Amino acid sequence: MLDRRSFVRAAAASAAWASLGSAAHAQTRPASQLALSAPRPFTFDLLTEEAQALAAAPYAGSGSLPRDVLERIDYEQHGKIKFATDAALFAKGPGAFPVTFFHLGRFFQFPVQMHVLERNGGDIFSREIVYDPAIFDMPADSPARALPQGAGFAGFRFQESRLGDQKKLDWRNNDWVAFLGASYFRAIGELYQYGLSARGIAIDAAVPGRDEEFPNFTRFYFDPPADGGDTVVVHALLDGPSITGAYKFVMQRGKAVVMDIEKRLFLRKDVARLGIAPLTSMYWYSETAKPTAIDWRPEVHDSDGLALWTGSGERVWRPLNNPAATTTSAFADRQPKGFGLLQRDRNFDHYLDGVYYDRRPSLWVEPVGDWGEGEVQLLEIPTDDEIHDNTVAFWVPKAQAKAGDRYTVRYRLHWTDREPYPSPLAQCVATRLGRGGQPGQPRPPGIRKFMVEFLGGPLSSLPFGTKPEAVLSATKGTFSYVFTEAVPNGVAGHWRAQFDYTPDGSDPVDLRLYLKLGDQTLSETWIFQLRSFAG
Repeated sequence: MLDRRSFVRAAAASAAWASLGSAAHAQTRPASQLALSAPRPFTFDLLTEEAQALAAAPYAGSGSLPRDVLERIDYEQHGKIKFATDAALFAKGPGAFPVTFFHLGRFFQFPVQMHVLERNGGDIFSREIVYDPAIFDMPADSPARALPQGAGFAGFRFQESRLGDQKKLDWRNNDWVAFLGASYFRAIGELYQYGLSARGIAIDAAVPGRDEEFPNFTRFYFDPPADGGDTVVVHALLDGPSITGAYKFVMQRGKAVVMDIEKRLFLRKDVARLGIAPLTSMYWYSETAKPTAIDWRPEVHDSDGLALWTGSGERVWRPLNNPAATTTSAFADRQPKGFGLLQRDRNFDHYLDGVYYDRRPSLWVEPVGDWGEGEVQLLEIPTDDEIHDNTVAFWVPKAQAKAGDRYTVRYRLHWTDREPYPSPLAQCVATRLGRGGQPGQPRPPGIRKFMVEFLGGPLSSLPFGTKPEAVLSATKGTFSYVFTEAVPNGVAGHWRAQFDYTPDGSDPVDLRLYLKLGDQTLSETWIFQLRSFAG
């Protein structure tokens, strides 16, 4: 099972993320200008060399800031500390997007250094942004005032454009990407809402007998953006007990947020599960399965499924579960075209919540270059509340990760409202469970009835009177009462497949389903993991 300390740590960070929200509170008081250190030469190759040298040395840890002071900057105290936006990096340019900073505290104790890059002819230099309490608005008696000068920051965020319509979207109160805590980062999608997160790397998540590691981004380097552009560039150094790395993020703020990421990784130690391009989300319950009266809302989740576009071209949809115990599902592949944790259900009436679960972004990973052989792995951790990020998906290379290994990985992240490269096939839009058997007759124990809905694609142009065929398979068990029908709501191309499943034994099973007509595939492949056989 997942180490409990890892789960609690993630839960605390998630709660702190939520308390921060998406707005950087505007400050109108005069603010000190950012203090900068002396310049030092910088290139991405130099940063890579430093990461490689770090990997050859013992892990040094998190520094020597006073722990008792950080502990006193609790949830309440941290909420009273606001960055003075007048002091934002790039507040007056260059570029459109100012940078503001998060303060350290109980939930974010690791000090992170921030640097700004400068160019002098063909040379590039970095200058550290020195922490000063004067660039934060905080109470006179705040425990944060006991931190030393130059203590560092917890993270940063890019604000919305200072050149846009400030009446509609004031940059001081709105941001579009944030890096905070370990190697976590997130962005808003097309619907202007934060949701799930990404990470720089995942180390030994849910590996029996091992504690999960959470390496930290220890430094960030901001490249001054071009005036009039919609792109920002940030470099980062990663350090942890088992790994180091140099990262480059090229982030574009358009209708959605798109990030091109290159990372050069170096292993200090053997790693049992090396998670590349990890995505972290929350799934409590949905229309598929909800315990009676657990909550007043019909659904609560940041994502409702894992989507795969395999190297062979198959499109797969795997609805998420909230299992009774931590589970790992693996999908072997070679040169995958993409995968992501998506929020497909965009109907507000399915959530009825003012935190806008219907607007949470979907996050798609698009590999760049040859990723070779490996697995997309999905970790699902039990939760009884929405404050826990309990769902993780990432790519795990086939070859075992050994000390001394190095990796160069490139990929693109799409923070959007749907897949960036939609399938021409019908998509699964709902999975519903019930007791098996027929109405008016005794319901046989242990048999499950499924109703799986598909929408769009070739289903929209089926001739009148034509029914698609449901193609079913399972690792164990049998099917009965299988049929398809158009959903009686007048929506063209909206069909559902119904079937009963009878288990053979008590082991978990994977069910597979797609729709076809003759030799033509009509829908993506639906995969469902069934672990409970109660009647």
